[in-house]
Amino acid sequence: MAIMITEECINCGACEPECPNTAIYEGGVEWRWADGTALEQVELEDGTVIDAHEPQPPLSDEFYYIVSGKCTECMGFHEEPQCAAVCPVDCCVEDPDYEETEEELLAKKAWLHGE
Repeated sequence: MAIMITEECINCGACEPECPNTAIYEGGVEWRWADGTALEQVELEDGTVIDAHEPQPPLSDEFYYIVSGKCTECMGFHEEPQCAAVCPVDCCVEDPDYEETEEELLAKKAWLHGE
């Protein structure tokens, strides 16, 4: 599963620098597929191809958020999700809407980083 940040987030920012995929953003901040990755283009689910450097709208305006398409649960980098390990209020939890196997997460890591 990807990790998500719940509404209990206190906006401390401890999680953001810990993410090896740059999948965590401050509320209200635009995100990019290319941030922290080797991606130049991304094919969306509907088949549209976009420039990975193109800004995407924030997923939350109120608190930090995780882009599930970039989250690998730190698989291949660490033994556990680092955002959850450093969160002082335990609001970094598994996202039930994005269930992925270990193999899928490692494949996503390889895709993100051009491996």
